[in-house]
Amino acid sequence: MKVLGIGNAIVDVICKVEENFITENNLTKGTMKLFFDEKEFKNLLGTLKIEKSISGGSVANSIVGLSQLKNEVGFIGKISEDEFGLKYEEGLKEENVQYFYKKQKENIPTGTCIILVTPDSERTMCTFLGIAGKISKNDINENVIKNSELIFLEGYLWDEGEPRGAFDKAIKYSNKVAMSLSDLFCVERHKKQFLELVKNKIDILFANEQEIMSLINSKSLNDVITFSKNLKSNIVITRGEQGAISIKNNEVQECPANKNLKIIDLTGAGDLFAAGYLHGIINNMDIKNSLLNGTKMSSKIIQQFGARINENS
Repeated sequence: MKVLGIGNAIVDVICKVEENFITENNLTKGTMKLFFDEKEFKNLLGTLKIEKSISGGSVANSIVGLSQLKNEVGFIGKISEDEFGLKYEEGLKEENVQYFYKKQKENIPTGTCIILVTPDSERTMCTFLGIAGKISKNDINENVIKNSELIFLEGYLWDEGEPRGAFDKAIKYSNKVAMSLSDLFCVERHKKQFLELVKNKIDILFANEQEIMSLINSKSLNDVITFSKNLKSNIVITRGEQGAISIKNNEVQECPANKNLKIIDLTGAGDLFAAGYLHGIINNMDIKNSLLNGTKMSSKIIQQFGARINENS
């Protein structure tokens, strides 16, 4: 298998809202807030009109993108045997993703993420991890890891205790490791551990400008480039309208963003960029063409609603 993703198995529920909904609910636009109270989360969901629901989660979105590019891929993520769990598994299988988790009835429901899309196309996420946040080392099949050319992990997995064991086991048996920093607040919560991973265990790191600057406590892109040049890994930074940068072996390569796009929804932009970039890497393309692939995928996804590229787009 080319790529195995390991991440939070989350059903994405996409809803359109006005700007005042974000402020009235004490949310920070463009970030992800974790809900630990299921009742509070359901109350919020009950006030919204659902536009679309899909089998999501950051790495799962990337894995589906890789599948759409005709790569053999799989995913490990924990779900419950409930309505959302059944939908989740079916959704991945419909996208030709091998699903390496045997679900059972749990006391905690399948994880859900409310994606609030404001008129400026920005997305703000409210996540109830549910059983997804309980993934442990026992859920990781080491033979599946060993038989994968590359594993792709998400920083979100570090938001609760048990998943760290899954994270460590996956890295231990892997051939090559890619990771996404996931979210600014996620980086700020786990800065010390993430720095250790980036310096010693990760082969390819994906981050946006805010996340990587927070990781190294700097507000300068030049500092980020200097930091990255001193690593053995490949650091890939997405910069929105300013394009993307890859730093590897002391070499910096840039790729401009595509212009004149009709942006509808930024959900999944980073996830699909990672899919395009990894598609290049695992198919022996150079970094320049891998960056172009990532840019092409992210440009497609932001011109439609949700984090799945329509087959006819």
